[in-house]
Order: sequence, then C-alpha cells, then structure tokens
Amino acid sequence: MSAAANRKVGMAGRSGKGIPDDGEGGYPRVWLLVGEKRGDNAQIRNLAGAVGWPFVEKHFRIAPRWVDAKPPVRPSLAHVELDRSDPIEGPWPVLVFTAGRRLASVARYVEQACGGRTQVVVIGKPRGRAADFDLIVVSGHYVIPDAPNVARHALPLMNVDREALAETKKEWVGRLTLLPRPLSALFVGGPTGGLRFDVETTRRLLEQTRETVDRRRGSLYITTSRRTPRAIADWLREERTPNEQLHLYDPDEAAGENPYRGLLALADHFVVTTDSLAMMVEVAWLGRPLSLFPLTRESSGLESLLERMRLLPRLDPRRDPILAGGLIARLLAGAGHPIHSRDLTATARWLVEHGLASWLGDPVVSPPPLFDDALERVAVRIRALVTG
Repeated sequence: MSAAANRKVGMAGRSGKGIPDDGEGGYPRVWLLVGEKRGDNAQIRNLAGAVGWPFVEKHFRIAPRWVDAKPPVRPSLAHVELDRSDPIEGPWPVLVFTAGRRLASVARYVEQACGGRTQVVVIGKPRGRAADFDLIVVSGHYVIPDAPNVARHALPLMNVDREALAETKKEWVGRLTLLPRPLSALFVGGPTGGLRFDVETTRRLLEQTRETVDRRRGSLYITTSRRTPRAIADWLREERTPNEQLHLYDPDEAAGENPYRGLLALADHFVVTTDSLAMMVEVAWLGRPLSLFPLTRESSGLESLLERMRLLPRLDPRRDPILAGGLIARLLAGAGHPIHSRDLTATARWLVEHGLASWLGDPVVSPPPLFDDALERVAVRIRALVTG
C-alpha cells in the first residue's frame, strides 16, 4: 500500500463520514481482521463461516515494537505496519470479526470511521471496556464477568476442515508414511499467561514423551511453534536423536514446509503442551489419541501471599468485577504482579474430564471425535445482532 493510501486511511478515520454498505449478493458487508496468530485466525474464520455470509479478509502486520508489548485498546492504527497491511478504507462493513487486543484496536478504528454503525465481534477477552464491543465471544479459560454482550462456550472455536486435511494428506503421505508406526507428533508451544516454559520444562516434556513413544514402539516427530523461545529450539536441536524428526518453526518458511497440517492428517498419536489451546482442540476434533503435558503457573511472591490471605479470589472478575477491574488490580499489575485473566489449564482439564485426552504419562486413550455446537449457537446470536 502506498504512502498516499496510508494518508487516505488516516483521513477516512478522522472524517467519520463512512457508512456501512451492503456486500456481495445483498448480504451484509463483513470484514475479518486477521493477524499472525494462527489459532486466532482459525477461530475468526470458523465463526464467520458459521454465520454464513460472504466476507473479506483484511490482513495486518503489527509494528515490531508492539509484537511483544501491549498497546492500549483504543480506535487506532498506530501499532500497525500500514505499508505491509491491507488497506483500511470504505465502503465500510456492517460486521467485523477479530481477536486479540492489537486487532481489537483496528476494529474500533473501523467502527469510529463509519460513525459507530459497524457491529464488532471480538473473540477472547478484550482489554479495555467490554461495553466498547457488540459481542465478546469467550471460551472457558477466560476470566470475565457475565454481561449481556458476552457469549460463553466451553472450548475455543476450532474445528477441522476434513476436505482440506485430505488434500494435505496427499501432499505429506510420501514424507511421513515411511516413519515407523505408530507415529507420535509432539507440538511444542511456549511461555504465555504466566505459565512456566523453560529448558528444564522442555527436558521433562521430552523425557516423558520418549517414554510414551518407546512403550508404543513407534517414532517421534517434534515441531515447534511461533511462541517457542529460541533457547528451547536450540536445545531441542542439540538433544534430538537420529531416530527423531525435528522441525523448527520459521515465520518466513515457504508454504507447505511446515509439517503441522501434515502431522494432523497422518500422525497416530499427539503430545501437546497445555499452553497451546488451538492445537489441543484441533487434535480433539480428530478423535485420535491425545496426551497433554501440563505446564505450571509462575505465581509471584505477592500473589502467593494474597492466596494465603484468601484475598486473591476477590480479585477474580467472575466474583468481584468491580474490585478486579479497579484500583487494586491496576496497582498490582503496575508493580509487576498482574492477576491473570486466563486460566490456560481449564481447556486441558475439560478435555481430560470428558475422555477426549489423557495426561502425558498416563495410559493413552482412544477418544471419540469431539462434538461441539458452540459455533452454530454463537452464529445465531451474531445474525440476530445484525438483522435485529
């Protein structure tokens, strides 16, 4: 996009004169705001697909300084690399889907640009005021108070496109079928949400995975992900045995080189770290054996003290949203002791409790395919949101 186009986007946002327009075939015009997080993008596409209206995807690259930092959630494109992103200009959409705080700011920019006429659906807990969004779609691991604009469901809105997976199987069958069976795929995540994920954690993960693979007399294929730290990737490279396959995630690798989809199509057993919500749920949809490696939470000394004093539950937004979102919680976060708004182990516990997975080290179970009608239930709410 040219510099002139960038300026045009900025003027459109300030003018506030845009009007949402009907899209293809008389359907409401729909935009999907997507970024570089595969799991978020998959949920956005799945939900939009369930609604059933044509949509246009708008892809965004976040400026390097904001990739790990947390910009304030407000109508803004200041954190976006405009010259590497799709244009943001009219005709404006009636409905926008997005996920995460960075793209939530883009969604609010679009809403402001068209004078507040766009309905904004955000997946996951947004930062900022919940009232700024028309619908907030959250799965069970988010800690957020009930509200009329909150739609809850047990699991992230993932599923598996079986037709696409069949095509992927054809592409990868020659590369994976020669490996001894059963083939176990180890999907390595990374630190997030206060969960400990260091080299020592990875050592335990690999030891327990190898024990499981040896008992099954099979082979192991390890692949890292976007959040896997360089130190862990380097350690895995050094520790890999000649009989193990290893792929290290590279954001610039050519399409078709990442084995993740191929392993989904062809592996017999999966080991997933419990930070990786999208990967856990995608495997559960397949109905194949899934072993979960639980990560431990890093609690600060202050948080431990609050737990012992029985004050921490009062900072849980589900119990006391005023206190949790107020001065005490902000002071704790400012002092480097945030009260985490996600329980990233909740999804793993749900899968194990419902017989869809087992803990790594326990006997491997053969589960039924996952059934979850959450997509359709939320889609009904969204269609009603737009059509009234």
